[in-house]
Amino acid sequence: MIQRREFITLLGGAAAAWPLAAQAQPDRVPRVALFMGIADDAEGRRRAATFRQALQQLGWKEGSNVRIDERWGVADTDVIRASAIELLQLNPNVIVVQGARAVPILQQATKTIPIVFVSISDPVGRGIVTNMARPGGNITGFQLFEFSVIGKLLEALKEVAPKVSRVACLVNPDNPAANFHVRSFETVAPSLAVQPLIARVHNSADIAQAIEAFADENGGLLLPPDDTTVVHRKLVVALAARHRLPSVYSFRSFVADGGLMSYAVDVVDLFRRSASHVDRILRGEKPGELPVEAPTRFELSLNLQTAKALGLDVPPTLLARADEVIE
Repeated sequence: MIQRREFITLLGGAAAAWPLAAQAQPDRVPRVALFMGIADDAEGRRRAATFRQALQQLGWKEGSNVRIDERWGVADTDVIRASAIELLQLNPNVIVVQGARAVPILQQATKTIPIVFVSISDPVGRGIVTNMARPGGNITGFQLFEFSVIGKLLEALKEVAPKVSRVACLVNPDNPAANFHVRSFETVAPSLAVQPLIARVHNSADIAQAIEAFADENGGLLLPPDDTTVVHRKLVVALAARHRLPSVYSFRSFVADGGLMSYAVDVVDLFRRSASHVDRILRGEKPGELPVEAPTRFELSLNLQTAKALGLDVPPTLLARADEVIE
C-alpha cells in the first residue's frame, strides 16, 4: 500500500485533499498500472497492446487474474503528475512506465510500489538505479539510449549527407536525459568533422524558431529521444524539408511522417520484454534484484522520397543495412 508520506511528497503537502485507497486484500486480483507518459497515438497504442499480449502469454489474462489500469500523458509535467496520482491511489502491485519525465515523479512518490521503467536513458547517471545488474530499491526496467547511439546517428547522417558540417541537436532542457544527450553529442561530433550546436526547445514555437535560425546549406539536424519533439514531429519534419536540412531521428515515426532517416531502438520490443519483469514481480521477486536490461534490437529506416527531394544519393551500403526503406 502506498504510504501517506509518499502522497505528501508527491503533492507537495496537499495530500489531505486526496483520499487514500483502501488497504489491499491478500486475495484481490493483482493490478498492473500501465503509465504511458507519451501521446496517445497509433505507435503508443501498438506498444501498449504488445505489452498486454506478452503478459497474457505469460499466463496473466486481463479481466480474469490481472487488472490493467492505463493512463496516458503528454510532455507536460503537471499532466504527468496528475496521472501519477490517479494511478498511485489504486495501489497497484506494479507500475510499468514510459517517459523520461514520468519516472522521476513516480520515483519521488513511492518507495514501496514496484516500478518497471521502459526506454529510459542513462538510468544510473540520473540516479534512478544504483547499478544495472542489481538496481536496488523498488525500481528496475529497460534502458533506451546508450552513449554510443549518438555516434551511430551522426555516422548515418554523414554517410547519406557527407557535406554536412554543422549539426544542431534539438533537446528540451526539462527532459531529465537532456544533459546526457548533449554530452554524448558534443563528445562524438568533432571526431566526425561536425560542429555541434545545441538548440533548447520547450514547445512548437521554440522548435520553429530554432530550425529557422539554424538553416544553412551545410547544416543538419539530430534529434535524440524527447517527448516534446515526438509530439511535434510533423512540424519538425516539415521545417527540415522547407529548409533542406538532412536530419536523423531516434524514432521511426519521424521517417513514416516524411523524415529522412532514423536509427532507433525497437521500443515495441522493450515493451514485450518488460512483461517478463512484471510477471516475475507478480510472482514474488523483488524489482531491485532484477537487472536493468539494455536494448538488443535497433532499426535503421530510410525515406528515399525525402532523400531525393534533398538531392541526396543514398549509398548502396547504407541501403543494404536498412531494416526499412520507404520509396
